[in-house]
Amino acid sequence: MELCSVASMMSLGSLAIQRTYLCSLLFRVLPKLLGFTPSSPKKFCKDVRQPLTGTMVGTWPELPQDILMGILATLEMPDLIRAGAVCPSWHSAFTSLRSLGQYKLSQTPCLLYTSESAGDSYAYLYSFTEKRSYKLTLPEPPIRTRCLIGSSHGLLVTVDERSEMHLVNPITCEQIALPSVITIEQVKPIFDEDGVLHKYEFSWHTGMCGCNSSWMFALDKLREKLQYKAFVFPDASTGSYIVVLIHNPLRRLSFARVGDDKWTWLPPHDLYCDCIYKDGLLYAVSKTGDLRTFDLSGPVVTMKMIISTPRKYEHEYVYIVQAPWGDLLLIWRVFEDYDIEPDPGASVFWNTTGFRIYQVEAVEGGLKEINCLRDHVLFLGHNQSLCLSAEEYPSLRANHAYFTDDNALWTLGFKNKQRDMGILNLDDNSKEEHVSPQLCANFPAPIWITPDLRNMNVASGAA
Repeated sequence: MELCSVASMMSLGSLAIQRTYLCSLLFRVLPKLLGFTPSSPKKFCKDVRQPLTGTMVGTWPELPQDILMGILATLEMPDLIRAGAVCPSWHSAFTSLRSLGQYKLSQTPCLLYTSESAGDSYAYLYSFTEKRSYKLTLPEPPIRTRCLIGSSHGLLVTVDERSEMHLVNPITCEQIALPSVITIEQVKPIFDEDGVLHKYEFSWHTGMCGCNSSWMFALDKLREKLQYKAFVFPDASTGSYIVVLIHNPLRRLSFARVGDDKWTWLPPHDLYCDCIYKDGLLYAVSKTGDLRTFDLSGPVVTMKMIISTPRKYEHEYVYIVQAPWGDLLLIWRVFEDYDIEPDPGASVFWNTTGFRIYQVEAVEGGLKEINCLRDHVLFLGHNQSLCLSAEEYPSLRANHAYFTDDNALWTLGFKNKQRDMGILNLDDNSKEEHVSPQLCANFPAPIWITPDLRNMNVASGAA
């Protein structure tokens, strides 16, 4: 399958320019292939980076496909995609690398956003590696009509104008429909006299004593009240995906595997904020700081309370992250809440001022506060929370948190004038912009995504 959304990355101009680009890529990756360390190839680079004459470009030899695939496997996107357009042999190596599922290079997270100046079916991908944005064409329905409620493993979870959910890979343009919204415990379809679905009945049924009221919503309005945040996790036991949804009433959990015909509800607790999937267990943390695990592997889901993290401030939001060294981190996002009932004309509503970080002590069953992430970096927002090594991602800044909006009032449609997103230095809590807010449309809200070229059926296997 050709990459329909990244054609602009593959335009390199004339054949001479293409071959020059091929040479520059080869010189860039040769030190790595030959075992040079980042500090050692200076002499090597000085020796090989000679001006490319017309004769050199015109007589560049064909390389064996296995060597070409080895070169391409060291490239981050979009370099990989552009390299695949250099010539037929490089395109063949690029296609083989993808189709065999051998391209597994970890990618630097990018910011996906839309723009009012572009068409409804277009989005932009901002690359920190190249400090520029790329325009993507996405499948129907138009991306600017959808809510973005999650991003994990290169896949977006979207909600369309009928409040139905899809998985979308914005790089390959693959799309998979998730189980219908009417299979969620609290949603009932309402049909007109011709048998056509025209409304939803949404119940505040929680499975516990209390309010069981219900409301009627138009097809495009239910999503503003129901879906909050979603996560996609490869499930090695089935070769598919598990999708976990945080939804109302009271931010409960439901899950489904791709191919299921309905959502499975996980009562009785509520107010969940974030999830990860580790060693066959779903870890979910709530607004009150409670961390629980769910074993989804058996016919009956079992739940276990792990630990509770104390809140220090009135306005906080919590994330759970697996650190590269193997431990779990609980991260509290501290913010200023300017207005309980936000004024659409207000310039600022939610302003992040800092983060509190705790390491979960697996053996002792306690928490250890961390004041510095040293050579690591955080990506937080409406995406799967990430903690990465800055050494492995040289375009990122160590001991910094990259964050985006994470408040349902505007991730689900509220249009504020100033977004709460940027880069925060964990040393002194100073902030700066990563992408100008003026470039980003108010809806859907910008979201972090880690690009992935693999097909869904490949990525859901031994990824």
